[in-house]
Amino acid sequence: MSIDILPIAEAHAEGFHACLDAVARERKYLALVEALPLDRLREVIRENVAHDAAQVVALDEGRVVGWCDIFPRWAPAVRHCGILGMGVLPAYRGRGIGRQLLAACIAKAFSQGITRIELEVRADNQRAIRLYERMGFVQEGRLRQAFRLDGASFDALLMSLLLD
Repeated sequence: MSIDILPIAEAHAEGFHACLDAVARERKYLALVEALPLDRLREVIRENVAHDAAQVVALDEGRVVGWCDIFPRWAPAVRHCGILGMGVLPAYRGRGIGRQLLAACIAKAFSQGITRIELEVRADNQRAIRLYERMGFVQEGRLRQAFRLDGASFDALLMSLLLD
C-alpha cells in the first residue's frame, strides 16, 4: 500500500467530502456529525487552496482516506496559533497515516508562521492522544463535558505543540 500525502486541491473535494462525512458519522471523533454540503465544502477548499492553507490529504490510488488541517485563529493577538483538525477512515487507521498527515501539516503550518498548534481531543480517544503525544503535543487542560452527543457528555483534552 502506497499512500500519498499531498496538499488539498479542488479535485479532492468529493473525496474529502466523503471521507469527512464518514468520520463525522461515526459520532466519536469530531464535533461534526456530518460533512458540510458538498457545494459549501468546495468553496472552502477553493479558498484554502488560494490562501495556501496548511491542509493535506492522504490518497490511496487517488481516493481520499484521511486529512489534516491547521487553520490560524483570526484575531491579531492569537493569529500565531493554529487549530488542528484531522481524520482517517476506519479501514486505514493504525498504519501510520495519521503520523504522516500530522508531520506534513505541522511542517507547512510552522513554515507559514504558526508557532503554536492547538487541538481538542475526546478524553476517551486514547489512540489519538498517544499519536499526538508521540508528535510532541502536551496536555494543557481538561475541558469537562466539552462534547455532548446522543444525550451523553464527554470530556476533552486541550493539547498544544509549540515551535521551538
